[in-house]
Amino acid sequence: MRILVIGAGEVGSSIAGSLADAHEIVVLDVDGDRVDSLTFEHDVLAIQGDGTSLDDLEAAEVEAADVVIASTDEDETNLVACGTVKTVSDAFTIARVEQPSFLRTWQRSRGVFGVDFMVCTDLLTAQAIVRIVGLPTARDVDPFANGLVQMAEFEVDADSPLAGQTVAEADTFDALTFAALVRDEEVVLPRGDTVIEADDQVVVIGRPDRVEAFAGAVSPEAETDVEDVVVVGGSTTAYQVARLLEERGLSPTLIEQDEARARELAEDLPKTTVLQHDATDRDFLEREHIGDADFVVSMLDSDEKNLLVALLSKRVGAARTVAVADNPQYVSLFQTVGVDVAVNPREVTAEDITRFTRERQAENVAIIEPEKAEVLEVEVGPESVLVGRPIREAVADLPAGFVIGAITRNGEFVTPRGDTVVEPNDHVVALVTNEAHDEVADQL
Repeated sequence: MRILVIGAGEVGSSIAGSLADAHEIVVLDVDGDRVDSLTFEHDVLAIQGDGTSLDDLEAAEVEAADVVIASTDEDETNLVACGTVKTVSDAFTIARVEQPSFLRTWQRSRGVFGVDFMVCTDLLTAQAIVRIVGLPTARDVDPFANGLVQMAEFEVDADSPLAGQTVAEADTFDALTFAALVRDEEVVLPRGDTVIEADDQVVVIGRPDRVEAFAGAVSPEAETDVEDVVVVGGSTTAYQVARLLEERGLSPTLIEQDEARARELAEDLPKTTVLQHDATDRDFLEREHIGDADFVVSMLDSDEKNLLVALLSKRVGAARTVAVADNPQYVSLFQTVGVDVAVNPREVTAEDITRFTRERQAENVAIIEPEKAEVLEVEVGPESVLVGRPIREAVADLPAGFVIGAITRNGEFVTPRGDTVVEPNDHVVALVTNEAHDEVADQL
């Protein structure tokens, strides 16, 4: 496909880099320095220009684009760009917005603003955080097959019983598959004799209750029943987190320093206890027993404050912390110095947009390591190489770099084993390395 990306910021650059191997990518941005930088970093055609200008869009040959992704930091710019694209092109348009009000408008009238698909950063970030809260000790969680299958990524620390075990020794869970290990940012497809090392990240695919049980095996000392969640900050994303937690039956605590915003949130969140105070005040955290929390989610207006609140919360006793890091370079740094999970909203958004472009080949996608491996959900057709014979025979015709993690059939979970015979219309959830992706996707 020819894909035009409008905006070469963190989101646009991430999308362009992720898709460049498989598609013809053109990037349009008003900032000449960004354009030059992108030209050096990725195999894309980068053009300086305004995505809301018809002349600049035509200079980027928008008429030839199959997909246009408007991903600048300005909601209004993205909406105008999509509307302008539609005046001269039949391209499928995707707009990134931060304000949920634009998403609600679009959901009431799909296609409004000239947008075919809309991605809301605040809501996506909130959903990602709430999934992590729902599975303590996980670094990432993604549902597949309408929730019948779950992929989760856990870090194995030195105290975990899994550290030092082989995969065969650790594989004591039915309806669960060890799909990969991530070691020093490299993806390792595990064999039975592969030894799990401290600091490895283990990717498993399985039935949600089995994934939850595995979470307990990774960190037996960790609390698995989350009841007490504290959300720090009064942003739109923080509101969405509290709202989604309420929908899950929880009664979170939210801390917001601004009195008027705190009052507004208290009115909009009936099951949430809103405290008006500065969450970087350690005495306040101790006085309000924040150390008893199962989770503290820090979502203030600066990365430094989020790091401080997360570390203070751990210091006073909170079990686990999640901190938002707007700077993607801080994600690994936060986790290195003691934050359990750091979430970068732009990375979450870029992953979802990239996922949507891949869904033209698969039902669903989760990216494990950018440009290295991903988990696909594919509904297999009658011509699939998997159909009609045991998996151990079929995989011999597929490249290395492919692990079947789960199968669903007629709404039921099927644990894949060597003698399992895949049937037409089964949904297969599999981990695929980047090198094997195209060949596997074609044969499935």
